[in-house]
Amino acid sequence: MEKLKKGAVTMQQSVKSDIRLLALDIDGTIAGKSNDIREPVLGAIRAAQKKGVQVAIVTGRMFRSALRFHQQVKSTLPLVAYQGAWVQTPGTEKPDRHWSVPKEQVLSLLDYFEQPHLRSLLSVHFYINDELYVREITPETKAYAERSGIQPIAVGDLRRTLSTEPTKVLALSDDIDLIDHLLGSLQAQHTPAELYLTKSVATFFEATNPAVNKGAAVRYLAEDLLGLKAENVMAIGDNFNDVEMIEYAGVGVAMGNAPEAVQAIASWVAPTVEMDGAAAAIEEFVLQS
Repeated sequence: MEKLKKGAVTMQQSVKSDIRLLALDIDGTIAGKSNDIREPVLGAIRAAQKKGVQVAIVTGRMFRSALRFHQQVKSTLPLVAYQGAWVQTPGTEKPDRHWSVPKEQVLSLLDYFEQPHLRSLLSVHFYINDELYVREITPETKAYAERSGIQPIAVGDLRRTLSTEPTKVLALSDDIDLIDHLLGSLQAQHTPAELYLTKSVATFFEATNPAVNKGAAVRYLAEDLLGLKAENVMAIGDNFNDVEMIEYAGVGVAMGNAPEAVQAIASWVAPTVEMDGAAAAIEEFVLQS
């Protein structure tokens, strides 16, 4: 398959696959600065559905925060939230699948974040029962909450919340180098069998249960629920938390705004989110086939 040059508008004909499932990330993929799905992308999704393609929302967002996107695309599949740690069929009371972060690992992360040289530089989020708990509402937390449509709950000492294990732990900072340092340092301290560590955007460090990643979630949707194979799946994403599903899918698409390392593992690179790259990818691999 030919890779589309980043930011290009014209596309070369690529090898087509029998796509029956379209797995879509939200932020940086189908929703950009507007925090909504633009009409060209929504139109392409609807056209794919008319051809019988199932559409799944697969995101790092909270379930409640992602629900409006799931409803907007009229997906009939479970919604995959928290990198796959929470999979729930909307309209039901409990998740179909849920993995939490072991308390021992959560406390280890919190000890690291609360080192004197880091504490004032990080906003730490715990996600418990689809609620957001924070030490205090920082400017970074406020911006996050506004985009997510979620009201954070300030508790001071986050250890008070740990009667229930979090679904996800997030550390935010506007210092991109700091987040890179956190990721590298904590990956050296925790094996993949202990924690799944990733970045969803350059300023978000994220930790979930080691059984969790978007690739495993998309495999569950495709193989367990729909009886499909990887070759029948197209996944579109824009960041490091999308790598596993891009690698799993028969057609793995990285957005033009994705980091170079993410683009490098994709089978095709679309235009950027602000150029409606997801629509271009759907047109290329689903609507023209």
